[in-house]
Amino acid sequence: MNQPDTCPTDEKGIGFFERYLTVWVGLCIVAGILLGKIAPGVAKSLDGMAIHVNDAPVISIPIAICLFFMMYPIMVKIDFGEVVKAGKSIKPVGLTLFLNWAIKPFTMYAIASFFLGTLFLGFIGPDAVDYVKAPLGSNLEVGATYGAGEVVLIDGVKMLEVPLWRSYLAGCILLGIAPCTAMVLVWGFLAKGNDGHTLVMVAINSLTMLVLYGVLGGFLLGVGQLPVPWQALLLSIGVYVALPLVAGYASRKWLIATKGEDWFRDKFLHFLTPITITALLATLVLLFSFKGETIVENPLTILWIAIPLTIQTLVIFALGYGISKATVSYTHLTLPTTPYV
Repeated sequence: MNQPDTCPTDEKGIGFFERYLTVWVGLCIVAGILLGKIAPGVAKSLDGMAIHVNDAPVISIPIAICLFFMMYPIMVKIDFGEVVKAGKSIKPVGLTLFLNWAIKPFTMYAIASFFLGTLFLGFIGPDAVDYVKAPLGSNLEVGATYGAGEVVLIDGVKMLEVPLWRSYLAGCILLGIAPCTAMVLVWGFLAKGNDGHTLVMVAINSLTMLVLYGVLGGFLLGVGQLPVPWQALLLSIGVYVALPLVAGYASRKWLIATKGEDWFRDKFLHFLTPITITALLATLVLLFSFKGETIVENPLTILWIAIPLTIQTLVIFALGYGISKATVSYTHLTLPTTPYV
């Protein structure tokens, strides 16, 4: 059976920069840690630039700017007319939604709970604690319990004292729920997948994330006996997903209307090509400069968290590849679906 014309035909391969992306990522991680050690004042000043909710930093402004430029080049490529048409491709669309929103959040919770709360608990420390903000609107007295935490007074501020492993669990939950977006086109290209189909999957998952990320994140944090920062969740979705999505949609319509679709595709999108990866690398430098000292002092902590995340990725990839191989007609439609891990 002949494959549809939408199957990619570009055989020139990837460029030097993309080919050695792993090397650049490693160098940016090292650069970020060195920046945090050599110029801690700069890193601290950048880290202090944040949007606060209830006196707690929720959105890092430098990170938000980098993530915007990482997401915008993807969002501006989305043709929402094609998203509507994609609804006719029930199997690939249904599969990516099923894996990302009905399976992945719950396997992440189960895997992280087992490793962090059982297998690695002795290494993390069963008595180790973390302090987090009490939920918005809660009027709890000092000594009261909330989920797995106890209200304590820290520098005159009421905080929840929770087991440290549960804080790590919260991070895994929030990270595990979010489907990859900005780098999916790169993974799809490397897999020789259908670029158009991959882009449509990015659009569908981005729109779904606006609705389900906060709902599932709040639910699983509650199951994990952790406070649910609803304001922080909603603000994060608005800044990190909705803002670049709206900006991409509006600027796409305006540019095509004023400059024409040929100029938009041949000139504008070509100009944007390196911006996503550059913004990704800048984000890594910033993140590791902010937390470099903590990482250097607690290298094994990164390992304890990385193991369940890696297993989760492999499990979801295997499930996605296996199910799509058995149910979707063409492999070139299957491959871009599975990198949403």
